[in-house]
Amino acid sequence: MSLVLTPNSFRGVRSGPVVTVVMDGIGIGPEYAGNAVRAAQTPILDQLMATNPWTPLRAHGTAVGLPSDADMGNSEVGHNALGSGQICDQGAKLVANALSSGSLFADTPWQEVIANVRDHSSTLHLIGLMSDGNVHSHMNHMKALIEKAQSEGVEKVAVHALIDGRDVGETSALDYIEPFETWLKEVNPNYTIASGGGRMVITMDRYGAEWGMVDLGWKTHVMGEGRLFPSASAAIKAYRAEIPGITDQNLPPFVIGDGNAIAPIIDGDSVILTNFRGDRAIEISQAFTGADVPFTRERIPTVTYAGMMQYDGDDNVPERFLVAPPSITGTMGEFLASNGVSQLACSETQKYGHVTYFWNGNRSGYFDNNVEAYSEIPSDVIPFEQRPWMKGAEITDEVIRILSEGTTDYARLNFANGDMVGHTGDFEAARISVEVVDRCLGRLLPVIKQLGGIALITADHGNADEMFELDKQGGVKMENGKAKAKTSHTLNPVPFIVYDPAFNGEYELAATAQSGLANTTATALNLLGYNTPEQYESSLVRFTAG
Repeated sequence: MSLVLTPNSFRGVRSGPVVTVVMDGIGIGPEYAGNAVRAAQTPILDQLMATNPWTPLRAHGTAVGLPSDADMGNSEVGHNALGSGQICDQGAKLVANALSSGSLFADTPWQEVIANVRDHSSTLHLIGLMSDGNVHSHMNHMKALIEKAQSEGVEKVAVHALIDGRDVGETSALDYIEPFETWLKEVNPNYTIASGGGRMVITMDRYGAEWGMVDLGWKTHVMGEGRLFPSASAAIKAYRAEIPGITDQNLPPFVIGDGNAIAPIIDGDSVILTNFRGDRAIEISQAFTGADVPFTRERIPTVTYAGMMQYDGDDNVPERFLVAPPSITGTMGEFLASNGVSQLACSETQKYGHVTYFWNGNRSGYFDNNVEAYSEIPSDVIPFEQRPWMKGAEITDEVIRILSEGTTDYARLNFANGDMVGHTGDFEAARISVEVVDRCLGRLLPVIKQLGGIALITADHGNADEMFELDKQGGVKMENGKAKAKTSHTLNPVPFIVYDPAFNGEYELAATAQSGLANTTATALNLLGYNTPEQYESSLVRFTAG
């Protein structure tokens, strides 16, 4: 594949940089009481959409490589599409295909995992997010592995249940756990849930933001240390009674047992992490595969470990995985670096990997650090609803500082507020988070104008645009006299705004009803003055002269 970019008629027409601004989690949602985006005071966004070309874009389902249009988008697949200009089959679809074809079970990694438990008469442990959110995992994938293990004569299976409440309803855990407990005993009475806890409390940290979560997960799953309960459903009910208003993602850890943990992870066992998405799977995988981690592991069992997918291809984490991740080559970052085009990527820790690793097609590191600058702003380690402004101001400061040096041709940045605060279910905090992003745009755009540049303002998916759950009739669901909070992403489109202060009719929008996030990549290249690479989705602008 050639990585040579050819100039187009727009080359050199603008003197400044092209900047892609990702307003994470800020979609175009319905006009109802739960839309924190509409409720927010956003004079900058309002002015942008009133005076500049813009269009809604698809950011979910098949537009970002997911199995169906019933699947909400997420930050991983969204940034893959934004950075690569291509629609690639993503984790959920790849796993579903490998299960339905049987190729997963025919391949060596699965056979090694099963052979190990047979040889040692040991336990197969499955750690995974227990929902059908299809963002990090799907319970049907775990159930398929369990059924296959049963058919292959595995005598003991232990499930370590990470409770969701983030990609699904915030208090929906029992809707998943109780039927699963019943089903599991029907498959094999020796199969059990062994431990668990809320996904934002144990195990599923990302980007090194809070390694203490992984430490606590290790103690819970491996060591069997923690409060004992007779079942996972009993633990959830007890915590809800003791901590009124607690949401599933924040449930404390629990261990199943009577006097002792029923199934800690010990030497000779096999372990599969059933999540397919990488960002919140890397750290716990590193802990199992012997890498240095910033917490003390009192005991490191010798196990046969596999990920559902490989979560970091550059660092080979983990070495054994059941389904190969999508192969994404020819990303925008690679094209620009290969042609000597200087570029900046900036976000805070919570989304730093999204503007680097995911943007670059699931690749760590630089293509060419002579022309690339990556800047990470450390995130706060407190609940996001307590500080909904997060690091928006600091990101803006950093981007303005670097752009003002006049050496950057292309920049991409991510404001995490709408997504991370949206996931908390706190409507007022989400409204503030959107207003923060608007204020940051109000500081950034004048600098881009002064430099003679162009800003492309979009989002990777919706979230803050639907903060209350809706029933099938479109009404707000109520719980205990209050609107039931929604903490998951949405199926809504996202805005794509072209802010070009020097615009003089050189191009027009060429969007269609099927246009999605992947179309933004060619658009950015075109406005940088380059033709669209052959494998990319079409540009959202059509030049009218030259």
